[in-house]
Amino acid sequence: MAVQLVFVVTQHVRDQKLLEGLIDYIGCGRYSKRKEAGDFKVLSIADINKKIIPFFSEYQLQGVKSQNFADFRSVAQIMEAKGHLTTEGLEQIQAIKMGMNKGRVS
Repeated sequence: MAVQLVFVVTQHVRDQKLLEGLIDYIGCGRYSKRKEAGDFKVLSIADINKKIIPFFSEYQLQGVKSQNFADFRSVAQIMEAKGHLTTEGLEQIQAIKMGMNKGRVS
């Protein structure tokens, strides 16, 4: 099983300039458009650890998004320690993933 950590912010296409501005401001990522929405996406684990996590740790998200970000950060830490290369690490990541977004229990 392969593990890839991806950071994505999705907004309506009318906010394309905002998402493209994130690329310039944070210094990483790419923009892609699909029908009525656009995505700011970061695939590089180095960029996630050095740019995305510090940025959103300083400028904290609110509500359930902050909980999802805390889980995302935990997975990044597991991967940085090469835990994703072990069965235990993969199970840990899978458990975190299952509890994120719609799987989150209040």
